[in-house]
Amino acid sequence: MALGPPELRRGKGGTVAELVEPAGSARESALTDSWSAEAGWVRCSDGLVVQANLGAAVLAGVPAPEELIGQSLAGLLAEDELGQRVLRPDGTSVEVTALRVDQGSAGTTVVFAPAVNGGGLFDVDELIEVQRVSALGSFVHNVAEGRTHYSEPLYELLGVGHGHEDTEAALLFKTHPDDLPAVIEFRERLIESTDGQPIELELRERDTDRVFLVRAQPVFDEQGVVHQVRGIVQDISRLREPDRQRGLDRRLFEDAQRVALLGTWAWNTATGECVWSTMLYELFGVEPRPVMTYDDYLEFVHPDDRSWVDRTWRQLAETGEAVVCEYRIVRPDGTIRVFRCRGASFAGRTDGPVMVGTAQDVTEQRSTESRMQRSSQRFTDLVAITPVGIGLFDAGERLVDANDALCRLLGMDLERLRGMSAEKLTHPEHDPEARLAAGQRVMVTAAGDPVYCELNVVSSVADDGQRFWLVVFQDVTERLRAAELLRHQATHDDLTGLPGRAAVNDLLAELLTAPCAKNVALLFCDLDNFKRVNDSLGHDAGDELLVALARRLEDGLPEGCTAARMSGDEYVVICPDHDEVGGVDELATKVAHLFRTAVPVRGQLLRVSASVGAAVPSGPETTGADLLRFADAAMFEAKRRGAGRVSLANAALMASADSQMVLEGQLREALGNDGLVLHYQPVVGVDGTILTAEALVRWPHPDRGLLSPAQFLPVAEQGDLLRDLDRWVLRTALQEAKTWPEVNGRQVSVAINLAGLVPGDPEFVDVVATAIAGSGVEWERVVLELVETSFVDLPSRSRTAMADLVSRGVRFAVDDFGTGYSSLARLKDLPAQIIKVDRRFVAGIGTDPSDFAVARAVVDLARAMGRSCVAEGVETATQFCMLRDIGVEAYQGWLLSRAVPVDEFRALLDLGPLHVPS
Repeated sequence: MALGPPELRRGKGGTVAELVEPAGSARESALTDSWSAEAGWVRCSDGLVVQANLGAAVLAGVPAPEELIGQSLAGLLAEDELGQRVLRPDGTSVEVTALRVDQGSAGTTVVFAPAVNGGGLFDVDELIEVQRVSALGSFVHNVAEGRTHYSEPLYELLGVGHGHEDTEAALLFKTHPDDLPAVIEFRERLIESTDGQPIELELRERDTDRVFLVRAQPVFDEQGVVHQVRGIVQDISRLREPDRQRGLDRRLFEDAQRVALLGTWAWNTATGECVWSTMLYELFGVEPRPVMTYDDYLEFVHPDDRSWVDRTWRQLAETGEAVVCEYRIVRPDGTIRVFRCRGASFAGRTDGPVMVGTAQDVTEQRSTESRMQRSSQRFTDLVAITPVGIGLFDAGERLVDANDALCRLLGMDLERLRGMSAEKLTHPEHDPEARLAAGQRVMVTAAGDPVYCELNVVSSVADDGQRFWLVVFQDVTERLRAAELLRHQATHDDLTGLPGRAAVNDLLAELLTAPCAKNVALLFCDLDNFKRVNDSLGHDAGDELLVALARRLEDGLPEGCTAARMSGDEYVVICPDHDEVGGVDELATKVAHLFRTAVPVRGQLLRVSASVGAAVPSGPETTGADLLRFADAAMFEAKRRGAGRVSLANAALMASADSQMVLEGQLREALGNDGLVLHYQPVVGVDGTILTAEALVRWPHPDRGLLSPAQFLPVAEQGDLLRDLDRWVLRTALQEAKTWPEVNGRQVSVAINLAGLVPGDPEFVDVVATAIAGSGVEWERVVLELVETSFVDLPSRSRTAMADLVSRGVRFAVDDFGTGYSSLARLKDLPAQIIKVDRRFVAGIGTDPSDFAVARAVVDLARAMGRSCVAEGVETATQFCMLRDIGVEAYQGWLLSRAVPVDEFRALLDLGPLHVPS
């Protein structure tokens, strides 16, 4: 059916484009009766009206546009040799002029208006309105003039201002750049056309989503040359949107199939022909075929599955009932895949033999499920045999299931445990109403015993949507006991079981921050002459005595007081409130009385006593460390006054302790910065030849001048600096000895006193060997001097290590020999090559026959056992001569030389032998 006036149907007649030119000022509006002047339009799809406007409803004689929806276009618009008419429900008709715009698959838009001017033509205003309604505009291009005339709706449609200086350039600028070549080709085709056929072009607008259809037709002059081009431009964005959406849907569907490894198929059961989707061919691993048959398909099915699969599909063909099945297929490359297929009748068995369905590759899914099943079984087996308890609780925290380990842990079988709540399984020691949560929980056994467990809790959801709790119970009872034991060992003394230094510091820190901190009292107790017990009876006897005194303290102290052992023979007593025990004086006297006793050890009674120093906080800023220092200083004051005495820390004593603290800090700094110096005192032979030089440390204090060891060694001992001091002296003395000149072709030896670094130290041999090797001094020149007690009760390992040093040339000297309590008895056991007779015996040689007798006995014993003797503190010619007469081989003292700085000692070596009495 050709719509439109005769002029629109003729190839070279008038067109809508001609009517957009001005037609004069006279405009007729020949509307008759009560009809609206609005043009009507309808949109149709498959010959049916899907949309209409009010003008169409008025022309069709219906109350609303909705009345036209669903009506056929043929029943609405009639055309014959008399013209075009809109048919109304009452049997009448209205003559109209209609324009149909074909929009392809999107349907057809028909615009119509009452016929006017008696000739069936729209006037200019009406045609402009028709263009606006149809979302189109028209244009006429005059080839000879190069001018283009545009309708007003075209200006409006494209958003270009009317009367623009260069409208065509403006329109081209709004065209998408990628479409400009097509525009040029479109114009060339129209100008060069010879057949006069319309040409169409779709263009996109720059920077928007709008799409336009341009339809133009050349007009020829009498010579057959194109002299004019007439056309329309229509916005078809909404018409293309369904196509774009369908294309997008199709791509999404194809992508979804690819992601899901899903293909589709159709099967004509009458002919056996099959239609497969592209994805299905890919899943089967074959190239697309012009014809795929059912028998071809069966060839791909695994031979073991082929018969029952064929029966399943035949049943679908007979009954039309939906089918779901899984089977294996064999690809041409030999790989086996598992397919899950669905099939159904396309429209029911009565409407045709076509079956449709899907096929999905579920190989990986089934493989994963198989692995999960095996894993699940392994998990079940693992839960059953695991040594830790595992329980499954429902949302109400009631036990649903448990493994054997949990049953053994709680001492109940599974049937008894099932249904018990977490509250009933919890020991009263733990908050039974606490929710199941990760952390420690005290469970209760069937016998009512507590079991300390570490819980790990995981929340999950079962297949039926119910929440449950999977709880792992790790029995940590023994671990907690071990941790408590370790904590006790870390804070308590191994020998006596009393709290140790760490526990003392913690307790003092707690008490000194409490409200009654000013009433805290600390007693520092040191046994008198305890060294004598160790030296005479051995360390085992000493340990036995320490334990006995610890028990005596625990039993005899007032309630609330705590006894502790700091180290060695040092005890402390901590009282949180001395007012409650009668005051500090009474408490200190009572503690001193507890220590003043006779203790049976190794079958004999040992009478002991202790010096006690007491201290209380001097102010709110006093710390535990301060209190210990003050009490320690008071203890030394008590010991200075005699055994078994008690001393209370006063302001002067505390100030002295603080001064000692400052001095200790300065000593640490001096050690770190080489702020100490060494002086050397010669050890000479009978003829005055310098054999050895003993290194003696001095401290050039910036404020107090040169300090002797007697002034700062106690500070070093209290500050635990003796080992560091020994290391410094050893290293420095060896380095300086390396620079000494030879005397009569031989090198002078260097003697080094050690007090903190002793043979019992595990690092003793390594430190000494490293220092000697690093200095380059010959091993034979090194003499290590230690007090007699350092050699007593050495373990075999230490003696072996010392023997290794001796084998390399190092010599050991026993310093202050004769002052110990078992010196003569143990002389044969001392791993030393030199015996130094103490200055106290040397001083009385000329006046006290007893001192002379002791010195002579020591020299005779040393000579008999192959040791050499050195006499200390030789200050008179008489002493020198008498010692020479009894066989002493070397001498050291002010008679021969004082200790001098290293530079003076080098000069002394250059002078030769020293003067000795004749």
